[in-house]
Amino acid sequence: MSDLETFRAATRDWLEANCPAEMRAPMGEDDICWGGRRFTFTSPAQKHWLEVMAARGWTVPGWPEPYGGAGLSGPEQKVLAEEMRRINARPPLQSFGIWMLGPALLAFGTEEQKRHYLPQIARGEIRWCQGYSEPGAGSDLASLQTKGVDRGDHFEVSGQKIWTSYADKADWIFCLVRTEPEASKHTGISFLLFDMESEGVSTRPIRLISGASPFCETFFDNVKVPRDQIVGERGQGWTIAKYLLTHEREMIGGSDVALFAKSDLLGDAVAAIGLDDAGRLDDPVLRADLGRFIVDEMAFDAHMGMARDLLRRGDELGARSAELKYLGTELNKRRQSLRMAAGGADDLVWDGPANDAGQAARDWLRSKGNSIEGGTSEVMLGILAKAVLKLPG
Repeated sequence: MSDLETFRAATRDWLEANCPAEMRAPMGEDDICWGGRRFTFTSPAQKHWLEVMAARGWTVPGWPEPYGGAGLSGPEQKVLAEEMRRINARPPLQSFGIWMLGPALLAFGTEEQKRHYLPQIARGEIRWCQGYSEPGAGSDLASLQTKGVDRGDHFEVSGQKIWTSYADKADWIFCLVRTEPEASKHTGISFLLFDMESEGVSTRPIRLISGASPFCETFFDNVKVPRDQIVGERGQGWTIAKYLLTHEREMIGGSDVALFAKSDLLGDAVAAIGLDDAGRLDDPVLRADLGRFIVDEMAFDAHMGMARDLLRRGDELGARSAELKYLGTELNKRRQSLRMAAGGADDLVWDGPANDAGQAARDWLRSKGNSIEGGTSEVMLGILAKAVLKLPG
């Protein structure tokens, strides 16, 4: 038996023994374990699953062991993912710390920062939000105006961020701040970390058309940030921001995140519409649309598998993360539209006695933001045209 086969057998045995039955059920957005000092577990099983996986380093299996990971090789990470999918095990922890900040700290953080922050992220003890976009700096992010004035032993941060996902629930923020006002707009930005309970920080939720409020306005009023909480060098923030965005876009485009949870579209359509005399869905137009979508979804899953193999080998996706973000978000918008079409008039309800009343409509409305958050689809196509296809300007 090869070393990888031995690892697979041991992994399978351990997961069977340690993954609670409750954590092998399909997961919706309300079932995500975000961690953090204010997070409330939905059940003892969810708490146990996080604790045992974190103790083994399997919340971030590819990270080095000193930083809370397991130091698994690329092939071993793939085996772990396959064995978790085999038993439908839920991710024990999801967070912006894992998806975005962690990779940036591994690449640009000091050894002290890595040893301080990364194990907390891996154990789910700290929840992060991202301070990037501003009211006047969305797609042109480098024009941001939130400033950090050097006060000797600390920076004094003032300004506003917008569309800050879960800022009202986060413990800390990783934030782009202009610390070099005389420098060009791309070179005057620094990357700061600070506690959301710091004096001068306030948030205000933004209610979406779906009725949910995952986004916030975030305000900074002379917030004191110690100098040792800068990542990289002063003025290096844009370089770090671009690196982090590649990981964010890969995460947003991923087809297995809870926001893009798959559903039995064909089964829903059959239940709502019925079958014709030949045993086919009794709506030829919807039947064709579903067929095209299922093929495209399978192709995208294969494409994501290839991208993950590259990442497990230690390669970077670079500009191709824009491709995953574009394809994944546009696919999810189609998924939610087909779900509405399959459900028929019954899915047009907004409220009702059932626990999931209106959920299809809310998910459909929420999906409209997928092609905006993390960079618009138009911006992603522009990146692909310039950086991948090398088309002329």
